[in-house]
Amino acid sequence: MAALVLISVVGLAGFGWPLLAGPDSGLAHAEDAPWLFAVLLVLLVGVVLATVADSGLDAKAVAMLGVLAAVGAALRPLGAGTAGLEPMFFLMVLSGRVLGPGFGFVLGSVTMFASALLTGGVGPWMPFQMLSMGWFTMGAGLLPGVDRLRGRGELLMLAVYGFLAAFAYGTVMNLYGWTILRDLAPGISFVAGDALHENLVRFLAYCAATSLGWDLGRAALTVALTLSIGPTLLRALRRATRRAAFDARAAFEAPKA
Repeated sequence: MAALVLISVVGLAGFGWPLLAGPDSGLAHAEDAPWLFAVLLVLLVGVVLATVADSGLDAKAVAMLGVLAAVGAALRPLGAGTAGLEPMFFLMVLSGRVLGPGFGFVLGSVTMFASALLTGGVGPWMPFQMLSMGWFTMGAGLLPGVDRLRGRGELLMLAVYGFLAAFAYGTVMNLYGWTILRDLAPGISFVAGDALHENLVRFLAYCAATSLGWDLGRAALTVALTLSIGPTLLRALRRATRRAAFDARAAFEAPKA
């Protein structure tokens, strides 16, 4: 939990510092990206080590991480970003639910990294996408009722979370791009040094004018896939974790006479 809190604080600072910067600060998220990426990799390793120490994850868990990240990276280009239709999001919701917040954060970040390599989407936005997807997947792992809630109630909860979190992902990523865009309409442009509440009003107007339709498409597809394919995939993921026996400890007994 400490590692996840630390990485989230770094991420929030990386996204939000322009809102508190002065007019002469020289905003350039492109220059931030290499430093943020370097810090992110170090903290990701910390999250992995903490998860291993806390849950006893082993090579089988790392193999599952690789498989799910590869599947997620392969799913993302299927919609080609058309109207925000990205089927990887529903996989991240279900995986985070089954595998927990620590594993989920790492899975979301690694999946976005692999997707960027696969589609040629490497750029200064990539570390910000990795953080956003990590938060998205981690949130599913923090939902209540992991051991008790099953069936239709769980699916409805995951569908609602996927719907809201899809909008949250788009909003957070808008914050990255909005602060470096220029020549926007006066009512939606970022003004460095302005009062925080005034910039936030412009930001909400910017989101409504530019990405609301894309976020709605992403949210609707996530809900549809969660409700239709979710039961089968949840059972498969839970069966895989049981057979992998992530939490099993080796025990040796003396041979009987």
